[in-house]
This record gives sequence, C-alpha cells and structure tokens, in this order.
Amino acid sequence: MESLQGVKQRFGIIGNHTGLNRALEKALRVSTTDISVLVIGESGVGKENIPKIIHQYSHRKHAKYIAVNCGAIPEGTIDSELFGHEKGAFTGATQTRSGYFEVADGGTIFLDEVGELPLPTQVRLLRVLETGEFIKVGASKVQKTNVRIVGATNVNMAEAIQKGKFREDLYYRLSTIEIPLPPLRERKEDIPLLFRKFASDFAQKYHMPTLKLTEESQKMILNYRWNGNIRQLRNVAEQLSVLEKAREIDPSILRVYLPDSGKNLPMLLSDQKKESDFSTEREILYKVLFDMKSDLNDLKKLTLELIQEENLNVKEKSQGLIEKIYGKKDLESEAPQKNTLDAISISEDPIPKEKEIQPNQEITPYDDYAEAIVEEEPQSLLEKEIEMIKSALIRNKGKRKLAANELGISERTLYRKIKQFDLHNVENS
Repeated sequence: MESLQGVKQRFGIIGNHTGLNRALEKALRVSTTDISVLVIGESGVGKENIPKIIHQYSHRKHAKYIAVNCGAIPEGTIDSELFGHEKGAFTGATQTRSGYFEVADGGTIFLDEVGELPLPTQVRLLRVLETGEFIKVGASKVQKTNVRIVGATNVNMAEAIQKGKFREDLYYRLSTIEIPLPPLRERKEDIPLLFRKFASDFAQKYHMPTLKLTEESQKMILNYRWNGNIRQLRNVAEQLSVLEKAREIDPSILRVYLPDSGKNLPMLLSDQKKESDFSTEREILYKVLFDMKSDLNDLKKLTLELIQEENLNVKEKSQGLIEKIYGKKDLESEAPQKNTLDAISISEDPIPKEKEIQPNQEITPYDDYAEAIVEEEPQSLLEKEIEMIKSALIRNKGKRKLAANELGISERTLYRKIKQFDLHNVENS
C-alpha cells in the first residue's frame, strides 16, 4: 500500500494535522473492501477527496466513478437521475434513460450531501444498499447493480434523524465506516502551508509574482475562524492575487478580505422551544391580539370605575364617547348603580347634611340599594327627581325609551324609578 505522503502528493492534499492523517489512513484501509462509507465534516473541508482515494485504491479503480450532488437535484427528478426511467413514465420522458446506479455498475458512486435526499429516495437507496436491487421509474422489472456507495454530508445526522428528515436504518447501513474530517480552524499549523500553495498556484495561473504574508498577517490568518474552511481560504488567496498590486500582504490589506466574524456571528437558537416560544407567525399574532384584548378590557374597567366613583361630570360631558367605547348595553350591564341621580343633570346647591328619619315617617318599600339612597339624599332632591321624571314622561307621551334618552339614563333605570316612585299613572296618562 502506498505511503500516506504519496497519497497526499497524488491528490494534492496539504497538511499534517493528526485528524487529517487519521482520515486518510481510514480511507486507505477501507478501499480494499466494499464497505459503505460516510464522510462527515463541515462544508469546504475537502470531503470530495476521500471517495476519490477509496475508488483509486480499490479493485474498482478501472470502472466508473460518478459523483452526484444530491442537494442540487430537484426532488421531482432525483429518482430518475439515480435509478433511470422508462419511456412515458412521466411528462417529458420521450425515451428510456439509464440512471447513475446502472451506468456505474461495477464502480463507485459518491453521493455528496446525502443528508438532503428526500425520504422516498432514501427508501430506494436503502434497498440498493441491502440487496443491490432497484427499479426504474415507470418500470416493473427489478434490476441488479454492483456499486460501491460513498456518502458525504455536513448535516448533523443525529438531529436529522430526530426530526424525521433522515431514516435511521439508512444511516446505520450507510455509515458502516465513518470518516470525520476536521475543520480548518482546528488545523492551525496547516493554514500557512495551504495559503502558500494557493498563492503559488494562482501566481502561475495568472502570470504574476507570488503573494507573501507578513508575520502579522500570518498571525491574523491563524486566529481567524474560517467558517468556509479550505474553500474560503482558497477564495481569499485568489482575490488577493488578482486584485492587489502589492505582493507583500500586511494586516491592513488582509483585513479587507476577511469578514468580521466576531461581529457577524449568527445567533444560535435551541431546537427545544420553551413554552413561551411559538412555531408560527399566526400563533404570535394570536397571542398579541389576546394580550391587547385583555389590556383593553382592564382599561375599560378602570376607566368606568373612575367615571362612576370620582367624577360624575366626566360621564355627563363625554356621554357619546363612553357609549362609543363601551356600548349602551355593556355600560348598563357592567356598571353598578352607585347613585340614582348619577345620570340626571341637576343644577342645585350642594347637598345638605343628612336628615334624620322621623319615627312616624312612612318609607316607600324600596330594595336595599334604594333605601340607602333615600337615607343619604335630602327629600327635596327626591321631589325634584320625581318631578323631572313626570315631566319627561308627559312630554314623550309615556314612551319610556324617549323619556330615558331625554333624562340621560337607561331605560332599565327609568323603569325601576317608575316602580319606585309609583308613577304608572303618569306613564299611562
């Protein structure tokens, strides 16, 4: 078996990190078998090199090697791409087409972004892994294939399985051997080597002198997070090679090409939502509306109490506004009758002190509420009230609704006062 350094030179792999070396050793060991392999790692770490190494050092190296980006194929056509279709299987299928599994028979298929496969396709792939059988779209005949499947993904498979986006049985069948690749931020000693390699390649490509980094710039690229990993480092080297006239790159120049990761890091959200969290905008809107309604009801109650208990003139001056907010029925039903004269405009002198009830004084059979009023209010005011009610009934020909509107009280209050003061005769006259 070829040495590790020879593999790196053959495939253009730069670096001496322990994690990288371990991944390459795993790839060489499993290459002589037909075991399914799953390469895991962040985007841009170079996962596509592992299946190439596995294929080139296997007994399938003379057969076809096909790389498929599962995330780039639309869900409606991915089954046709992988397994083929028969003529007339769907609209636009004008002829029979062989899929990748049929074409790569005897070789290797690299399924990049395998975590993005739709669930129906995952079922088909599981059958291929277990029995080597598949059926073309629109066909009824079962076909056999002998392919080595190597998958790669940057998705957290445990979370995808928990959310129901990836089949657990397919994961265990596909990941017989897992090969993790470390991110670039964990390979700090490899970053200067990679930059020099990229700078040299682009200098050759664009026919210009090679870039050089100052010591401060080297420290900067070592401490940078590199969320895009090797792909991002390569892009930065290419941009510097093309755009900068100076061949020695200092931190002031380099800083322009490095996004400020410290200030622009995305906020991480927990998948486990709290009770106060909401899954949809509709639920949030409902919550806001319910809170507003509750606040409005509290405000109405408070305002009503202030009007009735503290300042009677407010109700008299703003009767229209009060009825608009509360409505006549709500105002009548919710408001307790604190005073029998609360809605009648009376221009009298201040109320005199209470008069004692004489022992022989006859008291009209009021309810408890009315009795309290009689005790507190002077007789002159009662007489005035009776007189105003009589006048209103006479002017409106006994129509309670019109009389109540004239007096500024509810019809129910007027009915109670007619009963209280025995004014049925006036009403019927």
